[in-house]
Amino acid sequence: MKRLMCVTAHPDDEAWAFGGALALYQQRGVETSVICLTRGAAGTYKGPAKSSAEQKAIRSQEFEAACRILKITDPDLLDYPDGGLTIVNFIETVADLSKRVRTTRPQVVITFGTEGTVTAHPDHTMVALFTTAACHWAGRKDRFPEQLRGGLTPHRVQKLYYVTARETWPERPPVSPAPVTATIDVRQQIETKVAAFKAHHSQAPLLPVYERALRSPSEVYHLANCVEPQEAESETDLFEGVDEE
Repeated sequence: MKRLMCVTAHPDDEAWAFGGALALYQQRGVETSVICLTRGAAGTYKGPAKSSAEQKAIRSQEFEAACRILKITDPDLLDYPDGGLTIVNFIETVADLSKRVRTTRPQVVITFGTEGTVTAHPDHTMVALFTTAACHWAGRKDRFPEQLRGGLTPHRVQKLYYVTARETWPERPPVSPAPVTATIDVRQQIETKVAAFKAHHSQAPLLPVYERALRSPSEVYHLANCVEPQEAESETDLFEGVDEE
C-alpha cells in the first residue's frame, strides 16, 4: 500500500496548500494522512468564537469537515500552541513526529518549505524544520530508542517534499522559495480543494487571499530528501521511483 503523509501548522493549511495532491493521491488509492500541529486558536478570523477555547473547538470541527471532503484516511489534529511553534521544545516535538512517522510508515511526506511558504508564517517554517528532522531520525535506531523498545521499528521515508511556488506574494514579507522539482496536475481536483477550504467557515475572509493557490491548475513541490542519492530531475508524480512496502 502506498502511503502519503502531510504535516501542516494550522487548520485550513491542508486545503489551500496541499489539497490538490491529497485529493489526487486519495483517488489513486493511496492512504493519506494529515498531521496538523495546532488548532488555530491564534487565528485573526475567529468566526463566532468568543474565547480561545471556542475558537479551537470551531476550527477543530472545520478541520474534520475539510478532511472528510478530501477523504483523508487518517486526520490527526494536535494541540501545539498556534503562533508559538518557534518556542516549543524542538527535540520533544521531533520525537512526537518521529513516533507518528514510525507508526504510519509513509513512503512520501509533504510539508512546508523552510521559508514558510508564500505567507512567510513562522509556524510554517517550524513545521518544515520539525518534519525534516523527524523524517531523518525516524529511520535511525539511535534516535528516540525508547520508542523502539515499545514495539515500533525505524522507518525511512523514501521522499520528502516541500510545497513551493513559482511566484511570491509582494504583500507578504520576502521569502526565498525552494526550486520547483515536481509539478502535480491538480486541475481535476480544484473544486474539491475549494470545497475543503470553504469547510473552514470561520476563515471565509481568507478565501480571496488564497484564491490564487486554490484555483491553480498545479501544485509545485521541491524534493528535499530521498533515500537514494541522485541528480535532481523534473517530476510529475510524487511517488515516482517509490517502492511499496
